[in-house]
Amino acid sequence: MTGTTMNSRTTTRTALVLALAGLTVVGACRRGDANAEPATNGPVLIGPENITIVKADEIRTGPAISGTLAPENDATLRAEIAGSVVQTLVDQGQRVTRGQLVARIDDSGIRDAALSARSALSTAQANLEIAQRENERNEALLKAGAIAERNVEQSRTQVTAARSQLANAQALLASAQKQLENTRILAPFDGIVSARPINAGDVVTPGTAIMTIVDPRTMRLEASVPAEALPSVRLGGTVDFTVNGYPNRRFSGRITRINPVADPTTRQVRILASLPNQAGTLVGGLFAEGRVSSEMRVAPVLPTSAVDERGLRPTVIVLKGGRTQKAEVQLGIRDAATETVEVVSGVVPGDTVLLGAARGISAGTPVKVSAPTDVKK
Repeated sequence: MTGTTMNSRTTTRTALVLALAGLTVVGACRRGDANAEPATNGPVLIGPENITIVKADEIRTGPAISGTLAPENDATLRAEIAGSVVQTLVDQGQRVTRGQLVARIDDSGIRDAALSARSALSTAQANLEIAQRENERNEALLKAGAIAERNVEQSRTQVTAARSQLANAQALLASAQKQLENTRILAPFDGIVSARPINAGDVVTPGTAIMTIVDPRTMRLEASVPAEALPSVRLGGTVDFTVNGYPNRRFSGRITRINPVADPTTRQVRILASLPNQAGTLVGGLFAEGRVSSEMRVAPVLPTSAVDERGLRPTVIVLKGGRTQKAEVQLGIRDAATETVEVVSGVVPGDTVLLGAARGISAGTPVKVSAPTDVKK
C-alpha cells in the first residue's frame, strides 16, 4: 500500500515537471515569433494611372491670357458719294489684288458734271490767252505813247480775272474727276473679301459700308493680362495659345504692342501679338487662350500631383526594384498651364514616381503595377 502511494506521487510530480517544461517551450516560441519579420500577403497592386516616368521636357512659365483672333490688316471700304450701286464684282470669300475693281456706283450724273467742267476749263484757258495777247499789245502801245495808261491797267485787270476763272475751272474739273474716281471701288491691298453688305441696285450715301477686305497672311491675338503680371510681359515676347476649333494644336506669336493704360474696370492690360498665317489656317473671330512664355527651359519634369510639399522639403515616392522609396527633391519653375514642375535634383529622367493617392504607400512597401485594361471589344 505504501509503495503504491509513493509511486503515485512520483508520477504526479513527473507530470507537473513535464507540463512546466512544455509551457516554457511554448513561451520561448512565442517570444521568437514576436521578434521575427511579420508575414505579408504579397505586393500592393496599383494601376498604371498611379505612376509617371520622369522625363526631360520643355517647361514654361508666364501669365495666362485669353482673347480673340483678328486679321492684322483689314479694311472696310465705304462709299464716298451718294448714288446707286450698279455692279458688285466680287463676293465673300473671293481673293482680290491691290487696285482691283470690286464695285461700281452709278456715275452718269458725275460724268456729265465732269464733261461740263472740262468744257469750262477749255473756255477759261482761251479767255486767258486772249486777255494776255490784248495786254501785250497795250503794253507795246503804251511804250510808243499811242494809248493812255488807263487802257493798260484795264487789260491787266482782264488778265487777272481770266486767270482766276481758269483756276476755278481747274478746281471744278479736279473735283468732278475725284468724284468720278469715287464711283469705282478698288481693293486697297491683296486679300480676301470677308463681308459684302450691299448688292447691285442698293442706294448708298457717304459712309455706307460696301465691302470688307482682310489680309489673312498675318493674324493678331488681342488679349489681356493681369496688371501684376506685367513684369513678365515684354515686347517681342512669345505667346503660346490654343484656338477653339483646332483641337490638339498649339500656336505661337510675338507681342507687338502693350497698352500703356489698364482697363479701369478689370485692371487688366491689353496686349497684341502677331503671328504668321501664310497657310491661311486661322480665321478671325475665334477665341484663343494660352499664356505668355516669360521663361522656358528643358529639364526633368513631373506633374505637381506627384510631389508632396507638406513637409519641410518636398518629397516624392520612387518605385525602384519593386519597392517604394521616399526621395527629397529640389523644385524649379512651375508651369501652371500644364500643372507640371521642374525637378532640379532628387530624381533623374527614367525614374518611376507614384502619383496622387499612391503617394500614401509607406516607404519599403513592395508594389506591383497592373497591366493597362484593354477597353476595346
